[in-house]
Amino acid sequence: MNVFVYGTLRQNEVNHHYLDGAICLARQCWVNGVMYDTGLGYPTMIKDKNQRIYGELYQVNENQLDQIDWLEGYGGESVKNDYNRVFATVHTDFGEMQAYVYIYPESKVKNFEMIRYGDWKCHLHLQDESFLYFAYGSCMDHERFQKQGVDHLFRKLKGCGVVQGYSLSYTRPFADGGRADLIESSEWVEGKIYEVNQEALKYLFLREGVDTDVYRPAFIDVMIEGVEYKNVLTFLVIHKEDEVAPPTHYAKEIIRGAHGIVSERYYSKLINELKSKFNIEIVI
Repeated sequence: MNVFVYGTLRQNEVNHHYLDGAICLARQCWVNGVMYDTGLGYPTMIKDKNQRIYGELYQVNENQLDQIDWLEGYGGESVKNDYNRVFATVHTDFGEMQAYVYIYPESKVKNFEMIRYGDWKCHLHLQDESFLYFAYGSCMDHERFQKQGVDHLFRKLKGCGVVQGYSLSYTRPFADGGRADLIESSEWVEGKIYEVNQEALKYLFLREGVDTDVYRPAFIDVMIEGVEYKNVLTFLVIHKEDEVAPPTHYAKEIIRGAHGIVSERYYSKLINELKSKFNIEIVI
């Protein structure tokens, strides 16, 4: 059986140990709904077909489900529960799946704060004074930062970050071509790790079209020189479509930004995929 989790049961959160031994089916997935902060250190949600809640999908056994039921205050359909356990459609990069999800009755959320971006990790971390940022697309290109007069915000380069379980794909079409995205897979993606502040975050939100539903902020785990860093900021496409060839100028920014930072193997992978998928050859 599958369970969709969106709060303290997520990876790196305080109750994630309840999922020890469970199989993670998707780390970047969503259900329809609205998330609220209870003010008690954990969120809740109600159903809403027009909005999204982001979380993770796990395959659990009966004992694990019983433990989660206890944590969520769910005792069965015939009793009064803190949370109700219902089935929901979970949208993943691998397709739609059905899973249990724990929700509040709408009558219980009247005075709660609605959580922006539908992501508990964003609610926890986006107010930090500084954080690590994983750039995997055109934001690797320092030359573009210079042209836009923001290069001073991205001077704290920590090195090459490696993210396992994702592929680079151009899933966001614009009039001139596709833009980069991370999709879940069995592969890996490399990019630049910056330490950034709130001023840089404001710029990134504008550039990535966060408030116009182009990209969304997300927090992922990244390896830097063999050391794992948890809850690193990145941006993911919201409305993913079939892959579209990127414009040459955009592909050049990615290749130029990756040069000398990512591994030779990954750099060759970027070059070869542009050629094999889209017949694009980049020379820098």
